[in-house]
Amino acid sequence: MKVIYDKNYKVFFGTDVLSHLAQTLIDKAYSRVFVLVDENTEKYCLPILKPYLENFSLIKILSGEQNKNLATASIIWNELQQNLANRNTVLLNLGGGTLSDLGGYCASTYKRGIDFINIPTTLLSMVDASIGGKQGVDLNSYKNLIGVFKHPEQVFIYPQFIDTLMVSEQRNGLSEIVKHALIDDKKFFEKILSTPEINYTQLDKWIEKSAKIKIQIVNKDPHEKGLRKVLNFGHTIGHAVETFSLMTDSKPLKHGEAVAIGIICESFLSFKTMKLDGDDFEKIIKVITSNFEKYFSSWNIDELLKIMQNDKKNNNSEINFTLLKKIGKPVIDCNCTSELIIESLDFYKNVAYKHL
Repeated sequence: MKVIYDKNYKVFFGTDVLSHLAQTLIDKAYSRVFVLVDENTEKYCLPILKPYLENFSLIKILSGEQNKNLATASIIWNELQQNLANRNTVLLNLGGGTLSDLGGYCASTYKRGIDFINIPTTLLSMVDASIGGKQGVDLNSYKNLIGVFKHPEQVFIYPQFIDTLMVSEQRNGLSEIVKHALIDDKKFFEKILSTPEINYTQLDKWIEKSAKIKIQIVNKDPHEKGLRKVLNFGHTIGHAVETFSLMTDSKPLKHGEAVAIGIICESFLSFKTMKLDGDDFEKIIKVITSNFEKYFSSWNIDELLKIMQNDKKNNNSEINFTLLKKIGKPVIDCNCTSELIIESLDFYKNVAYKHL
C-alpha cells in the first residue's frame, strides 16, 4: 500500500487498502457507518468490500449522471435522517464519479457536515472525481451547478475494482488520464500515445501518476482561483456536449466520452489561437480517435452555446477555456468567438475514428 497524498487528507493506493480502511473505521470509532451504492456497485463491488466492514447501513441510489440531482440527494438525506445519523457518522461512497460527487455533497451538507470516505470503483473516479474536494449535483442537467468545496476524510484507491467494469466503462476514464498528461507531462502523454492496445486492468502506474498530477495542482489552488483552472482543459465543450446529451439522448454520453470530444475540440482551438504545434495536435487526435468511439449527433449549436454561456467557469458573458500552448503548457482564462467554437465542433464531426 502506498500513501500518495498526505496533507489535508490521505489518499491510499494499492491492493491492501481495504484492510487499512477497516482499521481506520475502528480507530475513528464512528457511531454509525453508512455505505452509499448504486445498483452496479452493490452487485459487483460491495461483495469485495463487505468482508472488511462490521456493522453498516446501506443506502441505494440509481446510477447515471441523470440521477445526480437534488431529488436523489433528498433520498440520501432522508435515509441518513431516518436512521438517526449524527455528526459522528461516516458515509462511505462506493462508486464512480457520479456517486462520489453526490455522496460527498450530501455528507458535506447533512447536519452541516459529516465525514465521508471515497472508495472509487471506476478508472475515472480513481484519477479524478474522488480526489480534489469538489462535491456537487447537477441542476436541470447543467453540470455541477450546486455544490461545495469539501475534502473527503480519506480516499482508498483499490485498482482491482476496475476488473468489475465493462470495457466501455474502463475506457471512459482514459480521457481524464490523457487530460492530466496534456496539461502537465509530455513524456507521460507520449507513453500513452505509444501504447497501441491499452490493458485497463494493468494501469496501476498510470492511475498513480494521473492522481498525483491532479493532487499536486489542487494542493496549490484548492478553490480554483488560478492554477486549478488548468484541470478544465477539454471540459468547457465537454460539459456542454454532456449536458446536451443528457437533455436529448435516451442513452446519454458518459462524462469521459464527452471530455474526449472536448479534448479534440479544445485542441483545435489551441491550434487555431495558441499556435499549438501541428504535429502535437495530430498526436492528440490520434490518442482520442484510437481509444474512443465516435459520437454521432445532430448538434443544436444554439443550445450548445447557451449551455457554455451558463458554465460556472465563465467571467461575465465570455466563455472561458483552458487551452494548450504546448503539450504540458496550458494557458488559463482564454476566450474564443462563437464562430471559432462552432468551427471546432464541425472539425470534430469530420474527424475519422478508428473502429473499436
